[in-house]
Amino acid sequence: MTDKGSAKLDYPGVGSTEQGTAPEGYGRVLEETRLGSGLDVYRRVAEGILGWELQRRAGLQVQADSPRAARGARVVSGFGVGPFRLPAPCQVVWVHEPSADGVPQSAGFGYGTLPGHPARGEESFEVEIDSQGEVWLRIRAFSRPANWFYAAGGLVTRATQRYVTSRYIEGARSLAAEGKTP
Repeated sequence: MTDKGSAKLDYPGVGSTEQGTAPEGYGRVLEETRLGSGLDVYRRVAEGILGWELQRRAGLQVQADSPRAARGARVVSGFGVGPFRLPAPCQVVWVHEPSADGVPQSAGFGYGTLPGHPARGEESFEVEIDSQGEVWLRIRAFSRPANWFYAAGGLVTRATQRYVTSRYIEGARSLAAEGKTP
């Protein structure tokens, strides 16, 4: 893990994913998927998001300085194998904890990129239970390549982001389905 004082968030609009906004000139992602219904589904997915399980189920290796997402926590996730693993250091910039009861409500977090990440920007993972008890996953992101090398691989970079986002969605679906009888 990086020393908390040695690296800083390096993009404008820190915390913008919490409101669903993005700075000018950044590509945006918004994915919303229905996961099921009921407080049990909501709580399972909320705990999975806040405990880094969503990243693990997406196939990412996760090293975090906190067992749970907390404002200021640092996490390095990465995909690939051995020397071909690409590290992606981030810092949590906002967190919503689930309430004990009541609907509607949401839980999740947003994290921003740190130097060494292939992109500059922010991504958030949030589960919401609406007033009808329907449970939704919302993934928001804004980003642009961190340097010329990643900008040159634009098509590959965008395809990778789409792939990882689809893996997050599958991870959330598996969290939502746990505990159900077939």
